[in-house]
Amino acid sequence: MKTATLPTRSEVQTPPELQVIDMTKRFGSLVALDNVSMTLRPGTFHALLGENGAGKSTLVKCIMGFYAPTAGKILVNQQEHTIKSPKHAHECGIGMVYQHFTSVPAMTVAENLVLSRYDTAKVINWKAEYDELNAFMASSPFQVDLYTPVGQLAAGQKQKLEILKQLYLKSRILILDEPTSVLTPGEADEVLGLIRQEVQSGHLSVLLITHKFREVTAFTDEVTVLRKGKLAGNGLVKNLSIAEMAQMMLGEERLMKQVIKGSGIDPRPVLEVKSLNADRDNGLPAIKQVNLTVHRGEIVGIAGVSGNGQRELVEVLAGQRSPTAGEIQVNGEPYSARRTEMDRHRVFALPEEPLRNACVPHMSVAENMALRTFDKSPQSKWSLFLVLQQIRSMAEGLIKTFSVKTPSPDVPVSNLSGGNVQRTVLARELSSEQINLLIAANPCFGLDFSAVDFIHGEIVNARNRGVAVLLVSEDLDELLSLADRVIVISEGEFVYESAIADADLTTIGQKMAGH
Repeated sequence: MKTATLPTRSEVQTPPELQVIDMTKRFGSLVALDNVSMTLRPGTFHALLGENGAGKSTLVKCIMGFYAPTAGKILVNQQEHTIKSPKHAHECGIGMVYQHFTSVPAMTVAENLVLSRYDTAKVINWKAEYDELNAFMASSPFQVDLYTPVGQLAAGQKQKLEILKQLYLKSRILILDEPTSVLTPGEADEVLGLIRQEVQSGHLSVLLITHKFREVTAFTDEVTVLRKGKLAGNGLVKNLSIAEMAQMMLGEERLMKQVIKGSGIDPRPVLEVKSLNADRDNGLPAIKQVNLTVHRGEIVGIAGVSGNGQRELVEVLAGQRSPTAGEIQVNGEPYSARRTEMDRHRVFALPEEPLRNACVPHMSVAENMALRTFDKSPQSKWSLFLVLQQIRSMAEGLIKTFSVKTPSPDVPVSNLSGGNVQRTVLARELSSEQINLLIAANPCFGLDFSAVDFIHGEIVNARNRGVAVLLVSEDLDELLSLADRVIVISEGEFVYESAIADADLTTIGQKMAGH
């Protein structure tokens, strides 16, 4: 077996050219991709831009063999290929890093790397495998401990492992789907910078799906923009302004929306957390002696590298994890996040990964919007009988108000795009005028510009109405834009706190990195 190391510069040949020619994909009467062409030149870093539903995922799924295109061709080095599966794509030198992790949590990093191979070996010589894996890791741009179970890795390390798997498989064309969504700004720059070095060294060609203009301008050479399934434009990044790229995406000149926060914070506390402790799933401490107060009309932002206790803190506040010590009060009363308490104190949440944590995927959009209110009049009689017409009528109003793109209220929520799933949850959680406390965890994860603007606006509108908001986010720019006060969490402890106006970005970065 050959050592699975990235070829040296002297060994490597130029990565192949990838061409997509006149690609069309229909799902019944829906045209998801309409006559799109794109060229990924050898040894270049190419960005693929577009709003949710623009056709980006459909395009790369056709390239990877998940979908058979209705029309069009895929050429690799001028040779036409009919790619029927990711294995066929791999044989053409094409690999993809998906937006959601694909590693097995209970297996180690080494086991996941070996598992990713397409060989059919029935007996594994682990001594030889570890020799080869150590040699591979020594030459790789990212370092992840081979012996650690993936379930114990922080999100940033898991993302690096996903990229490492493709390098281990010697993919020459790498498709990256929102690879920095779970990374801090520093980690994102590190990852994309190292990948760019691989591109410049001639090891890779990269197609990057992203919503972040900064990543496009800082790291990529060329850009292709899709809008409503059609090619909206392309060109060299150095020749295009952000405004021009945004205009291609949206069909109109793009101005970054400014959030306007009302002045003054009510001194009355809504959420008070005292000496709170909680464990991870493996029994080790996740949060330690956390103290926190959020006042009416205040957004408190929690910043930190993924895996430092944020998830466990949110799960305790949402009633999904039991604390091991400490006290939580809402409106001055003990709070244990039971449904009756959340209803009485008007506590609402926008969780991370809403399709998994806030929805029932096979239930309809209308039914998911009613999860808060299905047992209350007018949607039920005597808390026993559902009034389906009222549930549907309520959903129709929320769909319009929150601009949820869905064929009908009766469609399963799992059929919607990520942005529209989040809008569905947002409609349910923010439609009440009587909110006291909003807990939002990475509410804009992987969403496009219009969805981000909309969600930011709704969060700030809630704050301006006097709602206390706890915003946990791995996007530091988001926190600096929205929060009144920022707290950094590291290894389960709060290590820095400041009003936004006085925040020291250098110190925040150091504290997030554990210094």
